[in-house]
Amino acid sequence: MAELAAAQAHEWYETIRLGDDVTLIHEPWIKPFYRCNMWHVRGRDRDLLFDSGLGHFSLKKHVARLSERPLFCVASHTHFDHIGCHHEFAHRLVHTAEADILADPRGDLTLADKYATEEMFDRLPQGWKTESYRIAPAPAERLLEDGNVIDLGDRAFEVVHTPGHSPGGIGLFERKTGIFLSGDVVYDGPLIDDAYHSDRAAYQATFERIRPLAVSVVHGGHFPSFGPTRYRQLIDEYLAGLRKAGCHLTAK
Repeated sequence: MAELAAAQAHEWYETIRLGDDVTLIHEPWIKPFYRCNMWHVRGRDRDLLFDSGLGHFSLKKHVARLSERPLFCVASHTHFDHIGCHHEFAHRLVHTAEADILADPRGDLTLADKYATEEMFDRLPQGWKTESYRIAPAPAERLLEDGNVIDLGDRAFEVVHTPGHSPGGIGLFERKTGIFLSGDVVYDGPLIDDAYHSDRAAYQATFERIRPLAVSVVHGGHFPSFGPTRYRQLIDEYLAGLRKAGCHLTAK
């Protein structure tokens, strides 16, 4: 079978419009485990972009809807696959605990040194060289804490601090609709709790705290979206796994 040609910039991003003025943006040539879901939410006065992908090709240039209106670009956390294009947007938001990484996104801090290799692609992007991949610094305009509100005019998303996968992980919860943009703390795939700054005790505490959220749909950082039944099932499975392992955890 002939090898596929390198993917060009114009074919790198795919957008899928969902309900409630939410659009999924992703990079289909990255394997699912590494492929970040970027969530664009339309508001009356401004829009929201939750995560910005790998960053090899310009997101703002190749996804037109991201240049149409004022926009908050929020980082769910600062791993490389989620912040690659943050520098393209003026209004950047991140949790206080990971602000230093967004401002100085070195490969060891963002996990790029370990995972940003040719192995993550089903089809290589044109011009990709693992040894020269870098994320541009993107100092935050606004630092976030648990309970802060991101106001889009007619829509309001509450910041939910979700440490465990990483110390500054956040989700965004819209109480009016039950939409939960969950980042990497919970998605319908293998959850990662063994990165250099992961903390299983914090993960456990986060899940115990967020399980009661009245979610209607969860749009995670990876893999397909799901509803409230699957949300609680995923949380319960993780917590049961900790109990089975006999873990008596104390947060770092």
